[in-house]
Amino acid sequence: MGEFKVHRVRFFDYMPTAIRAMAFNAHTERLALARMDGSVEIFNFTDHYFQEKVIPGKDSRSTESLCWVGGRLFSAGLNGEITEYDLENLRPKYSLEAYGGPIWTIISNTQGTQLAIGCEDGTVKLFEVLEEHIQFERNLDRQKGRIISLSWHPSGTHIAAGMMDMIRVFDVPTGHAVQRLLVDRGFGGSKSQETVVWSVAFLSDHTVVSGDSAGKVQVWDGHTGTLVKTHLVTKWDVLALSVSKDESSVVAGTSEGTVIQFQFIAPTLHQQQDKEWVRTRTFKNHTHDVRALAEIETAIVSGGMDTHLVVRPLLEKFDEKSHASGLRKIHFPHVSTEMAEITLVSNCLKKAGLLLFQFPGQLELWRLGDSDGHGKPGDRLPLKRKPEKLLLLKRKGEDHICCSALSSCGGWLAYSTVSCVRIYRLQTDNNNISITKVSKLPKALRSAHQLCFSSDSSKMFAASSQSSVLVIALTQSECKYVHTLKPKSGSRQPIHLMTTSVDGKWLAAANSDCEIRVYNLQKLKLHCIVPVYGSCPSAMGIHPTTNNMTVVHADQQLFEYSIVEKQYTDWSRKLQKQGLHNVWLDRDTPVTHVTFNPKNPNQVVLHDMHMFCIIDQSLPLPDQKTQFYNQMTLRSLSEQERPSHLHAFKICKTFQVSLLFLASLLDDQSLVVVERPLLAITSQLPAPVRQKKFAT
Repeated sequence: MGEFKVHRVRFFDYMPTAIRAMAFNAHTERLALARMDGSVEIFNFTDHYFQEKVIPGKDSRSTESLCWVGGRLFSAGLNGEITEYDLENLRPKYSLEAYGGPIWTIISNTQGTQLAIGCEDGTVKLFEVLEEHIQFERNLDRQKGRIISLSWHPSGTHIAAGMMDMIRVFDVPTGHAVQRLLVDRGFGGSKSQETVVWSVAFLSDHTVVSGDSAGKVQVWDGHTGTLVKTHLVTKWDVLALSVSKDESSVVAGTSEGTVIQFQFIAPTLHQQQDKEWVRTRTFKNHTHDVRALAEIETAIVSGGMDTHLVVRPLLEKFDEKSHASGLRKIHFPHVSTEMAEITLVSNCLKKAGLLLFQFPGQLELWRLGDSDGHGKPGDRLPLKRKPEKLLLLKRKGEDHICCSALSSCGGWLAYSTVSCVRIYRLQTDNNNISITKVSKLPKALRSAHQLCFSSDSSKMFAASSQSSVLVIALTQSECKYVHTLKPKSGSRQPIHLMTTSVDGKWLAAANSDCEIRVYNLQKLKLHCIVPVYGSCPSAMGIHPTTNNMTVVHADQQLFEYSIVEKQYTDWSRKLQKQGLHNVWLDRDTPVTHVTFNPKNPNQVVLHDMHMFCIIDQSLPLPDQKTQFYNQMTLRSLSEQERPSHLHAFKICKTFQVSLLFLASLLDDQSLVVVERPLLAITSQLPAPVRQKKFAT
């Protein structure tokens, strides 16, 4: 692999926010996830759980609940509004005031024709789902307390509503409450406290399952309003419930961080006819509150205060051990490092050694430290100059920053929210930096999903709606609109990756439809479309000398495409013919960044969240019998034996306890690694309600 002087950058102190709600769409197999900062993420479960879209948050948006209706996504929150999202333009489509105070929950009926919301003022409000919007229909009987949770019976005729100390069952056609289920309060000192029914589930046989703040999961007969069984599962709250599609399983999430499964089975082998709800399994994959749950066909998906999204496979659903049967814990949204407000945007300037960090509310510009010392591998070198924060730029308005970019000369800085784009001119003089806002921008430049600059900093490219790219010319005095690069296929999906060639001739853009288009910037027209592969691109880069484009997909497949010849390179064809090593394919997190060694044209540098890899195309490819992680073996061999054990993939796994955001080589062959130790994230979380002690 070689030896590098490594800049281990740990001053990027981004803190992800807690997961508040989630909703799974069984038809499209997409999971929508809402965080406490108002952002919404869409994960594609058919494509290795890839996070394909992010809708930026907003200061005034508080999302308490999510709901799918067909391919449409709705949310409701404590600001009292129902919001429908535009999943093509990654923004709220519209928001509707419900006039019932804060909204605690939103659900839809099985037919997808109505929405129901639970409000602070004690009303359950019904809305009709129309083609372009929703329309208020009527209120059900108003109650004295707030409506915390709702569940619609599969037939659409009844709704169960969780409240304080009770559950109400409503008849939807008449709007009247037909049952009142009284929930017991806790034991001992908690008898004086109201019991909050945080979650309810209404099954097709009129069984109602509830989870409450007294730590109980209770099963009720919805016909008679009587309690069938009580499971005391925790001393704290049961916050979330989810039911399997066949209604044979219910999972509950608690404040302890546990997920508990109940199954509708016979309690003993001799009583096969008498089935009941039995507690069967307990999973402990979280340290804090489990606020959101979804039981899908083969796994239990959970998230909460510890910010992790956990996919826990149900092993009885798998015939044999496979990649899909492994536990996945997604520590950070694993999109490309230049996609969304919840990720790092870093642009390492080869000459100036600058880093741009993006946060939801601000941008930070840093200069790397420097050292002229030398030492053995693993030594810490003394700093001649410490890292320095040059600029802190706070956004305007309530909308969070969704993308940003820094030009290679260090003279231009741009960022975008869903409502506006701002461009700034930077001037550095020794340690002083001045910033000037560009006041007049082209009218076509309203917002962008992605931003990037040409290598000579003369143009800026903005990914706009319907997979189009705006070309903006930059001069000392103005920014001028030049052209719009539009796709011929008519795709409306947003662009999530964009990269330019060093010679300024080519621009490549990838969207959520797995399409990669290459544009000729001299002729300002489409040059070619890379053959569509079934998995979404997660990272790509154009080689500075050959103009070959390296593309890595969410399923870990790797391709090299010759832009000039409009075909895959011989090396790429050889790789696909032989096949990638199983160890490479079985990795959990996708590659998020591709760059190249400026001193060695045969080397491609890429990384995911936990490792970085140098692919040397001059070396033989590893077959399945080859030891993939062979760095320790190579060190123990003599110079004569070493060549027979070399292969193209050279992996460094030093960063197992950190999250890796950037690994890039500078011109002086020093390696910049931006990492975030996992311990630094967990140390900023509030104390859990229960901490594990030895032998307990």
